[in-house]
Amino acid sequence: MSYVMPQDFVSQMIATGEKKLFMSTRDTLIRSFMGGAILALAAAMAVTISTNTGNPLLGAAFFPIGFIMLYLMGFDLLTGVFTLVPFAVIARRPGATWAGMWRNWGLVFCGNFAGAFTVAVLMAITFTYGFSVAPNEVGQAIGHIGEGRTVGYADHGAAGMLTLFVRGVLCNWMVSTGVVAFLMSKDTISKAVVMWMPVFLFFYMGFEHSVVNMFLFPSGLLLGGDFTVMDYLMWNELPTVLGNLVGGLTFVGLPLYLTHYRTRPERRRPAPVEPAADDRVAAPVG
Repeated sequence: MSYVMPQDFVSQMIATGEKKLFMSTRDTLIRSFMGGAILALAAAMAVTISTNTGNPLLGAAFFPIGFIMLYLMGFDLLTGVFTLVPFAVIARRPGATWAGMWRNWGLVFCGNFAGAFTVAVLMAITFTYGFSVAPNEVGQAIGHIGEGRTVGYADHGAAGMLTLFVRGVLCNWMVSTGVVAFLMSKDTISKAVVMWMPVFLFFYMGFEHSVVNMFLFPSGLLLGGDFTVMDYLMWNELPTVLGNLVGGLTFVGLPLYLTHYRTRPERRRPAPVEPAADDRVAAPVG
C-alpha cells in the first residue's frame, strides 16, 4: 500500500477543497448529480440485498461499492464538500471566501438531490412495473424505512430530534473519514479498502446520511409510505444535513487541520544530563 503521510494528505485535502470551491457551475452540478445518483443506486442495492436475504449485514457490506466508485470517478457528495471546502477558506487560499463555500454547498445539494430523485423515480418504476401494480417486497421495505425514520422520530418529540441530529453527526464522522481516506494512498485497491471500512460502519449502524435519504424518502413517498413531504423535510432531511455538517467539520476536518497542518512546535527537549564523575565507568585498558 502506497501510504501517504498525514501532513501530506491533509495538505492535499485543503487543495482539493480549493479546487472544488472554484469549479464551474456546470461541472459542479454534473459531478454532484452523478454522485447522488450512484449513491442512490448503491442504497437501492443494499436494501434489496437486506430484504432478499434477511441479513442487513450483507447489505451494509456491499453498499460502499457505490461510494467508492463515485469518488474514483471524481464525483461529489454534500457530506464530502462539508468537510473539504471550508478549509480552503480557513487556510486563506487566494480568492477563497465564505460566500464561495455556501455557493458550492448549495450547488452540490441541488445536484445530489436531482440525481438521487431521478434514481428514486426509476427504481419506483421497476418496483411497480411502471406504477401498474403494488410495490414488490423491496419497494414495501423502502416505504417502511421512510415511515420509521420520519414519523418514528416525531413520535419521540425533542428526544427524537436529538437522536436524529446525533445520528447525522456520527454518519458524517464516518463518511468524511472515508472521503479523506481516499487521499491516504495512491493505488486504487488501497483507496477502495480504506474507504470501505468507515462507510460500511455508518450504513450498518443506521446513521443518517443526507444524500442517501434524498433517495430513500422520495422513494418511500412514491411507493406509498405513510408520511408526508413535510415529515421528510422537518423530521429527517434538514436535521440530517445539519448533523452531517457538524460531524464532518468537528470530528474529521478540524482535528486533521489543527494537528497536521497548523502543527504547534514541539516541546523543548530537556538537556542531556552528564553523569557524575564517580558514576562514570572507566574504559577497560588493553
